[in-house]
Amino acid sequence: MDSLLTTTEKPTDGAVNPDIYVIAAHPAWRESRVNRPLMEAAKALSRAQVQDLYSSYPDYAIDVPLEQAALERARLVVLVHPVQWYSMPPLQKLWLDDVLSYGWAYGEGEEGRGRALEGKDLWLVATTGGPEESYHPQGYNRYFFDAFLPPYEQTAALCGMRFLPPLVLHGAHTVDRQTVVSHVETFSQRLQSYPDWPELEDLEQCAACVVPMRDRSKAPDESANANPMGAS
Repeated sequence: MDSLLTTTEKPTDGAVNPDIYVIAAHPAWRESRVNRPLMEAAKALSRAQVQDLYSSYPDYAIDVPLEQAALERARLVVLVHPVQWYSMPPLQKLWLDDVLSYGWAYGEGEEGRGRALEGKDLWLVATTGGPEESYHPQGYNRYFFDAFLPPYEQTAALCGMRFLPPLVLHGAHTVDRQTVVSHVETFSQRLQSYPDWPELEDLEQCAACVVPMRDRSKAPDESANANPMGAS
């Protein structure tokens, strides 16, 4: 599929150090009508560092120190991906499991609890295959789309991050080209204007939900990076 050209231009505000980390995850970029143009638009901005997970980690061996360093530099962390089976693509989930480790992103670290992400913002930019009307109690997805957001919201809360109102495009397989262009332009403009979004003025910072060490599994073979809700 040809790349979608946008009118995005690099900012002229003199920004040098990226303060936005965009994590793009799509298992089949050639088939992407929306997520790939979103990733390309982010790459055009000097204030954004973009990580293409499926290109960087085709063997699923994530460079945890590199990812954590990128997160530490960022003020805004952006998850860009299609919704697959009411959740995120598998490599994005593995990224969360490996990178957001106990004692670093949450929990009780060696010098107190995990504070690496505290005070940062998390923004979900997602697409769905089904149209918006399918996310309704009378639709085939049975729930409003907001019903599928708690895992994202709680991930942010556990890390002391603020979960920003998501940017979602429904019916990504069938919407017309102009709708895609407008959506990508909105995404780019939001990145450029962050954090000057009107709706953020009244959006409170979430206090970190501290997970005490006593709630951690004591199994001898437990990975130090095991996720907080992982089963033994």
